[in-house]
Amino acid sequence: MATLAELAATHTALGEPAIDHLLRLTASWSLLADLSFSDLLLMAPAVDEDDSFIVLGQIRPNNRSTMLNEDLVGSVHHASHWPRVATAFAEGVRATGETHLDLVDEPVQVWAIPVRFADRVVAVLVRLQGPLHGPSSLYERVYLAIFVRLCDMVSDATFPFREEEVAGPGMPRVGDGIILLQADGRVEFATPNATNALHRLGIYSAVEGHTLVELGQRVRAVERALNFALPTMEEIDRGHDVAILFHCVPVVADGAVTGVIVLLRDVSDLRQLNRVVLHKEAAVREVHHRVKNNLQTISSLLRLQARRSDEAETRTALLEAERRVRSIAVVHEVLSREPGEDVVFDEIVRSLVMLVEDTVLALHPVEIVVNGDLGVLPTDVATPLAVALAELLTNAVEHAFTEFDDENEHVGVVTLNLYRRGGEAVAEIRDNGRGLGDNFSLDVPTSLGLSIVRDLIRAQLHGTITMNSMPYASGGGTFVRVTLPLTPRR
Repeated sequence: MATLAELAATHTALGEPAIDHLLRLTASWSLLADLSFSDLLLMAPAVDEDDSFIVLGQIRPNNRSTMLNEDLVGSVHHASHWPRVATAFAEGVRATGETHLDLVDEPVQVWAIPVRFADRVVAVLVRLQGPLHGPSSLYERVYLAIFVRLCDMVSDATFPFREEEVAGPGMPRVGDGIILLQADGRVEFATPNATNALHRLGIYSAVEGHTLVELGQRVRAVERALNFALPTMEEIDRGHDVAILFHCVPVVADGAVTGVIVLLRDVSDLRQLNRVVLHKEAAVREVHHRVKNNLQTISSLLRLQARRSDEAETRTALLEAERRVRSIAVVHEVLSREPGEDVVFDEIVRSLVMLVEDTVLALHPVEIVVNGDLGVLPTDVATPLAVALAELLTNAVEHAFTEFDDENEHVGVVTLNLYRRGGEAVAEIRDNGRGLGDNFSLDVPTSLGLSIVRDLIRAQLHGTITMNSMPYASGGGTFVRVTLPLTPRR
C-alpha cells in the first residue's frame, strides 16, 4: 500500500512542506481519535478527478469500536458523497452533519475540520462518530471538549507541533491516564489512571484546583509547555522502583496557552525490564571479553612455545595454531562490544586482514584488497567463517608468491570479494600468484589448513567451496569461492 507521502505527491497538488505538515498530523492523531472516540480520515482534493477527494490516512480509536471495517486509504470519493468535506475545504470552517455508512444501521455523525497550513486549507480531517446511547459521562464530556480545542488548533495551523510528534509508538495514550491543566497550571481534571500514577509518586491528596508544585511534585515538562507552548516529555523517578512518563501537550488559542494536556504512563515495569536487559547484556559482554582474554592467553602460550622450539616444522605448526586461535578471538572481541545473536561481519574482516598481514611469513610484499561486505551474520556462522577466511587469506599470501624473488617486479595482490546473492553469503578470494599444482584436489588436501577450511565450510556451515587455477590470459593465480546458505536448515 502506498504511503501518505506517495499518495499526496501522486494524486494531489500539495507541495512538500504541506505534505510534511500532514505527516506530522497523522503521526500525532491517535490523540485526536481517542479523545473523540471516533474514526478519523484525512482527505485532500484529488487532481485525477474533478470535485473529488482522496483518502490519505485513516485511524481507529483505541477506546471504542470502529465505524469503518474497511480500509479507505487511497480511495477516491466524489464531493457529492461528502458534502461536509467539500464545505470545510472551500469555506475553511468546520462543517457537521450526518451520513450513512455500509453495515451501520443508524446515521453516523460527521465532523469535517479544515486542516490549515501556511494560511490555506490543504486537507480536511473527517471525524466519524458512532451513535451515543444514554447520557454521556463526565469523562466523555471532558474528552470531547479537549478534542474541540485541538480541532481549533488544527484549523489554526498550530497543531500538529513542528518541534516533535505529540503521539506515536511508545508514547502515552489517553487510556494510560490524562490530566487537564488550566492556563495557570492548576489541575482541572484527572482520570483515575492518572491519579493512580500520581499515587505512585507519593501524591495522595485531591489534585483538582492545585498545581503539581503545590502537590509536592515539580515537572519541568509542564513548565515548558505552559511558558513556551512547546510539547515535551519528562520521566519522573521515585527511587529505583517507580518511573512515570509525563507527556505534555499545550493547548493554544489566539496565540496564548490556555491549558496543557498531560498524558501519563507508568513505565516502572518497562524501566525495570530495561535494567534487567542491560545487566544481562553487560554479563554477556563480560563473558565474551573473558573468552577473548582466555584465547589471547592461549595464543601467547602457543607463540611462546613456538619460539622455544628448535624444529622448524614444529614452530610453523604452533604458529599456525596460534593464528587460528586469534581468528576466533577476533569474533569474541567484536561480540564483547555488541553482544547478541548477530555480529557485523565487516568489523571481523578488517581485524582478520590485519591479523594475516601481521602474521604472514612470506618475504614477497603482498597487498590485501577487500571489496563489499556480508552485513550482519549470526554468530554461529561468523565464527567458523572467520577461521576459514583467515586460513584462505594466509594460504594465499604465504604460498601463492613463493616463486617470485625480490628482483621480480610482480606485485602480489590478494582480493577478497564479499557479497550476498539471494539467501546466500558469498566470499571470493583471488590472487595473482603461481596458481595450484596440476594434481591439486580439495578432496585430498595437502595441508592441515585446507582440511580445516573444507570441513568448516562443508560440514559445519553446510556450504560449498571451490578452488581452481585461473588461466594465464586472465592474470593467472588462484580463485576460491565459498558459498554459504543464510537460511537455517531444518
